[in-house]
Amino acid sequence: MITITQEDFDPGVYIDAARDRQVGGIVTFTGIVRNDGITAIELETYREAALQELEAIRDEALSRYAIQSVDIIHRIGTLSVGDHIVLIVVGAPHRRDAFRACEFIIDRIKETVPIWKKEYTNEGSRWVSGEHS
Repeated sequence: MITITQEDFDPGVYIDAARDRQVGGIVTFTGIVRNDGITAIELETYREAALQELEAIRDEALSRYAIQSVDIIHRIGTLSVGDHIVLIVVGAPHRRDAFRACEFIIDRIKETVPIWKKEYTNEGSRWVSGEHS
């Protein structure tokens, strides 16, 4: 599953779904709004382009690594400290490729997916490059 949503998600639901695919291992990454002086973040996207890019990243991961499944959920909208931002769930027969694929996917998301982040602080707001967030 590849989706972009304003709604929160339960990572356990997606982990259980990967388990149902009879994989040997599941590696996940959950990005969370961190408390580093911000009060909130706002995420915007060009949805159609972002979905196409997320699908291309999934397809590339499936072709590069010995994995069976990839789920990517990315939030948009205004999020508070502690909220989920992104979830990646990789199912594979063995751990090594699952870990490598998961890291590849989050790195590519930050590099190529048109999702923009604005951070809000008590002093104001600023747009942030995805590579450092």
